[in-house]
Amino acid sequence: MNTENDSAVYITAEGLQKLKEEVEWREKVRRPEIAKQIEAARKEGDLSENAGYDEAKYQAGMNEGRVQDLQAKIKHAVIFEANDGPTDTVELGRTVTIKDVEYGDEEVYTIVGAAEADPGNGMISYKSPIGGALVGKQIGAKVQVDTPGGQLEFDIISIK
Repeated sequence: MNTENDSAVYITAEGLQKLKEEVEWREKVRRPEIAKQIEAARKEGDLSENAGYDEAKYQAGMNEGRVQDLQAKIKHAVIFEANDGPTDTVELGRTVTIKDVEYGDEEVYTIVGAAEADPGNGMISYKSPIGGALVGKQIGAKVQVDTPGGQLEFDIISIK
């Protein structure tokens, strides 16, 4: 898969569905909630010194910005699925087990697009330092990764 198209948002079908659900929630639930907060704050009077009004307007802006961001991701979404069957090469959609050469710790990551990245749950972007270093490598490869915390070295143990 060519991952060089900067406007493309590589995502699984499930990830795309989550984005669509978030847009719907923000438009149908969150937006009306914020509108009620703004209206309630307006009824309090002087808007120039109304912290509740300022906060509600801030929240409205943040919500609308998030909706626009999500809609752009959905518009540029390119669905990917990992190839069926065994592989010895790391690619989008694959789950990789790596072993830290220095400490011996094993970690398991699924390589995903940036829109689905959730490192705390083992889903890392192919654009992240570790994800980018792993893509294209094979089982048994030693991978060096430059991270903000310094250089790390991993062995690729398995790919699913």
